[in-house]
Amino acid sequence: MKNLDQSERQRITILGSTGSIGVSTLEVIARHPHRFEIFALTASTRVDLMLAQCVAFKPVFAVMASEPHGLQLQQKCVALGLKTRVLWGAAAITTVASHELVDSVMAAIVGAAGLDACLGAARTGKRLLLANKEALVVGGDYFMQAVAKGGAKLLPIDSEHSAIFQSLPDDATTWAAQIGKIILTASGGPFRERAPHTLQAVTPEQACAHPNWVMGQKISVDSATMMNKALEVIEARYLFDVLPSQIEVVIHPQSVIHSMVQYKDNSVVAQLGTPDMKVPIAYGLSWPHRMESGASALDFSTMANLSFEAIDSRGHEQRFPGLALAWSVLNAPTGSPAILNAANEVAVAAFLAREIRFDQIHTVNAETLSTVLPHSPDSLEALLALDAQARAAAQQWVRRLGG
Repeated sequence: MKNLDQSERQRITILGSTGSIGVSTLEVIARHPHRFEIFALTASTRVDLMLAQCVAFKPVFAVMASEPHGLQLQQKCVALGLKTRVLWGAAAITTVASHELVDSVMAAIVGAAGLDACLGAARTGKRLLLANKEALVVGGDYFMQAVAKGGAKLLPIDSEHSAIFQSLPDDATTWAAQIGKIILTASGGPFRERAPHTLQAVTPEQACAHPNWVMGQKISVDSATMMNKALEVIEARYLFDVLPSQIEVVIHPQSVIHSMVQYKDNSVVAQLGTPDMKVPIAYGLSWPHRMESGASALDFSTMANLSFEAIDSRGHEQRFPGLALAWSVLNAPTGSPAILNAANEVAVAAFLAREIRFDQIHTVNAETLSTVLPHSPDSLEALLALDAQARAAAQQWVRRLGG
């Protein structure tokens, strides 16, 4: 990986620039125009927002996921006289992630769709700001081997994993000797105090109304089921090379402490901040330094309390049954996390489409894990094949439950 210092202007590709993480990344970058240059932006379907970003940041490339959306964007860019070159398709997204002129890649494409581009950035030694937890959940050891072989620097952007990263010693070679356990905090989402037996009546609108964070629909539903925390447990296992038994989750409704590291002497180091993704984004962009993020500062005088709840208290195990699947798949044969991720993507999409109930998301996930035989993927093609197999099985369960 190329060494970057504060005097250099980083050339950045943002994968998923029209999503919440992508938009926040551009807001942070706009505060530091002397430090960053947008090389490429990619998006799925939001042509008008992508056009506005092209006008504001003038990237060399803008990539849409499909040809129809790419052609729409191209026509609009030509009409405005923009010099941005418009591309489309998965191969083009991977190209701008691994381009030789790119220093850093913000990986913010939701779901397994971002895996190929993340692998491309890893293999070409980029500074990889990972907001796509599925790359690690699906890719696991295969993805981490690509990072090591390519000489990439992997910087976590999820608020929890960024907090852990900030709470660890600078020398990663000493982590194993010092870490007792990693403690991921969870807000508990919008249904932390709701009676478990009432969850079957939850609507997509209710599930997407997170009390603390502004997020996209998929991750909002994952937060409501706490499947996002299950995926973060899996991600933490690979990011920090710890045993599954060394990872713990506690509910912290205020979302002020973003996660903690308990060392072997039982001291605990935590990272605190307002619930604003611009903080971990700014840290990832400026690492190993820090820069102004645009997030508001904590006001300790207004904090009445910081509270914590164990997962096995107050009915949380019944309210969030999917969380335990994280440890189940980490202790199962290789490939099991990829099956869980694929099933969950299908189940959440079905819930948002009102094809299944909220509580049936867990049913689809658990049943898919019980019916798809995991194996150890040794290539991207093998990973995608396992992903496709799991999606097909999950779709069968959706039809069975929805029928």
